[in-house]
Amino acid sequence: MKKHVIGVRLLLIAVMATMLVGCGSKAGQKTVSIVNVSYDPTREFYEEVRAKALPYYEKAHIALTDKEKEGLEIVDFGMQDNFYNLGICIITYVNNERYCGKEMMLFPHQTCAEHWHPPVDTGKQETFRCRYGTVYVYVDGEPTPNPKVQPPEKDKDYFTVFHEIVLQPGDMFTMKPNTKHWFQAGPEGAIVSEFSSQSNDDTDVFTDPRIDRTFKVE
Repeated sequence: MKKHVIGVRLLLIAVMATMLVGCGSKAGQKTVSIVNVSYDPTREFYEEVRAKALPYYEKAHIALTDKEKEGLEIVDFGMQDNFYNLGICIITYVNNERYCGKEMMLFPHQTCAEHWHPPVDTGKQETFRCRYGTVYVYVDGEPTPNPKVQPPEKDKDYFTVFHEIVLQPGDMFTMKPNTKHWFQAGPEGAIVSEFSSQSNDDTDVFTDPRIDRTFKVE
């Protein structure tokens, strides 16, 4: 009896297998192949950018620990396919209720989107110091005639301030809380140190409503 049951089960399995094969072989029907693929585009993108970004810190002679290198933050503003036009890389040394220190890195002609830090508590006051390359900073104020750079063409509607400050290595510029600003690297890329009061990304306000400040790697 036991052998008979096993034999029936095997027969049913064989019939079902034949039916499945037959379903894919009828005239006019396409054969569907299922391939098991393990691929994480977000992780791959992160590793690609990280490998390209870290040499810029070396060019600027900025010594980083392995932990700091691993902690490189990639900000794509929720638009990964547009990262090399609109994005930034950041290494944060310290950020607490009293002060914050960062090294920001931009690829050639890459732009950090227009935003401002509203006066939450005392508000964020920040000083930029250019370490490598040239960075063009634009803030509230009288628009500069014939600015040296322009926002990314496809995103230009979301840039509204054009008072220009040009920073070369060693130059510094300080912005008070609630100052609308954006900045762009020159053809060599740029490294910019930021010294500020506490940084709270959750309270930043962007002119571009499409922007998502969070980048997640699962």
